[in-house]
Amino acid sequence: MTNHSVSVKDLTLNFGAVKVLKNLTLDISEGEFIVLLGSSGCGKSTLLNCIAGLLDISDGEIWIKGKNVTWAEPADRGIGMVFQSYALYPQMSVRGNLSFGLKTAGVPRAEIEKRVARASEVLQIEPLLDRKPSALSGGQRQRVAIGRALVRDVDVFLFDEPLSNLDAKLRADLRVEIKRLHQQLNNTMIYVTHDQVEAMTLADRIAIMKGGHIMQLGTPDEIYSRPQNRYVADFIGSPSMNFIDGQLQDGVFARGDLTIPMAGYNYASPQPPGGPATIGIRPEHVVTGELVGNAPVQLDVTVDIVEPMGSDTLVWTEVAGERFRVRMDGHAQVRHGEPLRIGIVPARASLFDAKSELRL
Repeated sequence: MTNHSVSVKDLTLNFGAVKVLKNLTLDISEGEFIVLLGSSGCGKSTLLNCIAGLLDISDGEIWIKGKNVTWAEPADRGIGMVFQSYALYPQMSVRGNLSFGLKTAGVPRAEIEKRVARASEVLQIEPLLDRKPSALSGGQRQRVAIGRALVRDVDVFLFDEPLSNLDAKLRADLRVEIKRLHQQLNNTMIYVTHDQVEAMTLADRIAIMKGGHIMQLGTPDEIYSRPQNRYVADFIGSPSMNFIDGQLQDGVFARGDLTIPMAGYNYASPQPPGGPATIGIRPEHVVTGELVGNAPVQLDVTVDIVEPMGSDTLVWTEVAGERFRVRMDGHAQVRHGEPLRIGIVPARASLFDAKSELRL
């Protein structure tokens, strides 16, 4: 346990007869940035609250910095937490909000001033110290909320969807600031979000959750390039992966007139026997334009819907009777009803067993 900053072992949490978290195990290394990612109700915030000590678990253990804190009070766990809501004291200045917790903990005044000054410098909120929360923007308030956790001088920071109340531009700006903060401090950070862009850009590793289980734990590249099951493949990516159900036989995927020899595909285990399978192809991995001639598999399709998105153009079409999306260059000249030649590279595709939905 001592080799990890945070260890969750066989954690189970029941709300009455409902199992919310199910024998969940997660080891987080010193200085690692872990993102818990999933849709609403998957258990990600519940897991974070268990680590923080805000919920009593039903079974299992939680270790922080080599110490069993399963039944320790939140204040004794050596954590700092940033919530979705800013939860600032409206009658206090920024300085007062940052220092309040330290004062109640009996920290000496000189040490309080030192920590507040350091947090203010790191978060670039020094000019705001004498303002009240009502005079701050949403982004500034969230910086103060992060600063309040920062002054605790702890080893582990917990973030519970801290950017979800902000508009898109502020989210992007603060996302960069949180990444910079982690690079400066090198503390362990556990971050909950439903936003895959936040997860992919911030995380050292991502834990994708569903129904109280971790479906896959890996680096952003592993999650994106080699999803372990169909759920992860569908959840990651915007737009999501294209799926076509068919049969895999002797290394060839087939659905009606569509045949895709899987030469170059890296199977998760020794090449499986034939049977029902699903192929997944990301819209951005579909080859278009001059490069189609080099693709191992080439198809002629008809453009259905065109969605210009500035830097990209998303084209909807149909392959083997299934809706199929293609991400093209933003300057692509395509129109509804026009023919389009596309290419598929099997090595960049994903294959899943039709029954278990696990990666083949």
